[in-house]
Amino acid sequence: MRVVSLICFVLTCFMSMISLGVPAAAADCPGHPNAIGTSRVLVVDPTEHARIGTMQYRETLPLEDHEVVLTFDDGPLPPYTNRVLETLNANCVKATYFLIGQQAQAFPDMVRQIHAAGHTIGTHSQTHPLKFEHMALPKVEAEVNQGIASVSAALGDPSEVAPFFRIPGLLRATTVEDFLASKSLMTWSADFPADDWRHISASEVLRRALSRLEEKGKGVLLLHDMQPATVVALPRLLAELKKRGYRIVQVVPASASQPKTPTTTDQWLMKSAHNAATDPLGLAVHVGPAAKPAETNGADGAQAPANPPKSQAH
Repeated sequence: MRVVSLICFVLTCFMSMISLGVPAAAADCPGHPNAIGTSRVLVVDPTEHARIGTMQYRETLPLEDHEVVLTFDDGPLPPYTNRVLETLNANCVKATYFLIGQQAQAFPDMVRQIHAAGHTIGTHSQTHPLKFEHMALPKVEAEVNQGIASVSAALGDPSEVAPFFRIPGLLRATTVEDFLASKSLMTWSADFPADDWRHISASEVLRRALSRLEEKGKGVLLLHDMQPATVVALPRLLAELKKRGYRIVQVVPASASQPKTPTTTDQWLMKSAHNAATDPLGLAVHVGPAAKPAETNGADGAQAPANPPKSQAH
């Protein structure tokens, strides 16, 4: 009887892992035994929770203590996106990308590389205008729709684009959010940024990311894969997250073949969240344009644009 009970217990655990979509853990990261890995996949229904991220909203993703979701905005942009991908792949980490449409048009191969690596792909408008809160609704609609169309064209399959959208600069407006919800798009803010769009060092990006994460204990981290400081900071960040006992979670949208992860209402509330207008280090959130990467030839031989997309906060 004990043997039968043990077998049932093992099978139950195994089936639970399958239902959660558990990806390769750190121990299963070939050639990288010290990798942090991705602990689980969180499947969400965008129509049930339309706006997440305590920087601006009441709800955020239903994460457990010491769980982190990595998000990257404004790409793709070689060679920076290439190097971020290399670091994530080496650590078997899956992230969520919010791609700009015109960047997807310029570097479609990079979009396909992100997808092939198994990351979640959302969108971030067509041209990243820093006036979303003041734009007329027809212009908002055009930016959103064109951005999705450009990323879809780069992938060659619209179904592979997640219905996740991050407003440029996090410059929210009710009309914009209502429009996104009407299209069944989930609006992503974040729980804390690393300020990597500022003119700060990689060490400072690392310090701010970890300080703010420690303050909240979990959450959605906002980064940019087109920032040189992020490229340098990312390997150290992942190593430090593992050292401190944090776990990486990938987020994907629910579908007919992949039902949403069961959650309770209170899990979508971060009880320790700070006021959206402040941050743990006392630094203003919406300050200054993004640092401009130098012109360079990417790893794929494509030349980076002389004026890469700017972001006020993201």
